[in-house]
Amino acid sequence: MRVKVRSGDTLWYYSQLFNLPLRLVIDSNPGLDAANLNPGQEVDIPGLVFIDYQVKLGDSVWRLSRERGYPLDAILLLNQSVNPNNLAVGQQLRLPLKVTWFVVDVQQPYDYQALRSDLNRLIDIYPFLRQRNIGASVMDKPIPEIRIGQGSRSVHVNGSFHANEWITTPVLVKFLNEYALALTNSGGIRGLLMYPFYELVTLSLVPMVNPDGVDLVINGLPADEPYRSNVLSYNGGNTDFRGWKANIRGVDLNDQFPALWELEVARNPTTEPGPRDYPGTAPLTEPEAIAMAELTRQSNFAHVLAFHTQGRVIYWGFQNLEPPISETMVNEFARVSGYEPVQTIESYAGYKDWFIQDWRRPGFTVELGRGVNPLPLGQFNEIYEESLGILLASLYL
Repeated sequence: MRVKVRSGDTLWYYSQLFNLPLRLVIDSNPGLDAANLNPGQEVDIPGLVFIDYQVKLGDSVWRLSRERGYPLDAILLLNQSVNPNNLAVGQQLRLPLKVTWFVVDVQQPYDYQALRSDLNRLIDIYPFLRQRNIGASVMDKPIPEIRIGQGSRSVHVNGSFHANEWITTPVLVKFLNEYALALTNSGGIRGLLMYPFYELVTLSLVPMVNPDGVDLVINGLPADEPYRSNVLSYNGGNTDFRGWKANIRGVDLNDQFPALWELEVARNPTTEPGPRDYPGTAPLTEPEAIAMAELTRQSNFAHVLAFHTQGRVIYWGFQNLEPPISETMVNEFARVSGYEPVQTIESYAGYKDWFIQDWRRPGFTVELGRGVNPLPLGQFNEIYEESLGILLASLYL
């Protein structure tokens, strides 16, 4: 919700007026000099919207304040051109409304357009969320990263490395919504107050690493050439892409990292672009993998989690290079989710493998749910509740 500054107004005053932590108001207005607000400047107030209200017989701003549960000055702030002592029947007022509900509907086939629409909606209501594009896909779709929190310790979570594992994306977007909702309503999630985590931890989310692949699985053949003809050829002429994991060039993005990539090539019978398991001609040839590598190099993450499907397991080791704390962490993830911790399997060149190898910090691949990919939306609520424990634990561990 956007308001116009009056003489004497401060961000601290707005935080008191709307019962919000001052830090959230400041972070929602990064371009403003909080110490020198000028009348007429616009300020974003997070977690609120305004509704249009038509004055009825007997209405007054005092009565509306009492009925709506907002301080009188909150209504006056939104209606600065209105004479509060002379309301007319039929006159239009703006009234504040605290958002107490989920503003995104993620239980749908969740393609790239749905992601961008929902992120825009969340950022509009919760402008303390920080969005940037870390790169672009083969088909030039910007890959968004969202950050929430101002803490010195950074944690990263990503989803949809694999196209037909797209249900991981709405899981992360719903968590982002639930986190922001708790912050602006002085609330918690599963008994944990969230604002202390906002101050202690910076959470980085890349909800959809592979937007071209996700769109292919959900929406079918792209209109653009040469992608249309190529993916049809890679898929053996079949227009059913439910088994497609790769990016639009037929490269498996989670086989693209320089962590014993040569061993992954040697053990992998897939030598040509296709729906899955082709590691490419070298590490980090694909723009999506390059974007993730650059983000990670720039960010000093304390630990990372890559959300995949399926199996209800958490892989947490790589070549015994993981630090001892990784085992403690994965046991907590297992406790809160019911998933099985597995230290290692014969697999190389994955994102968490590379993170463990190069940083010697905890990295985890979390295989959500169980069944055949893409997992059905009928499993979403169960998957989300299992994921929620892991996401919360990633903030306090």
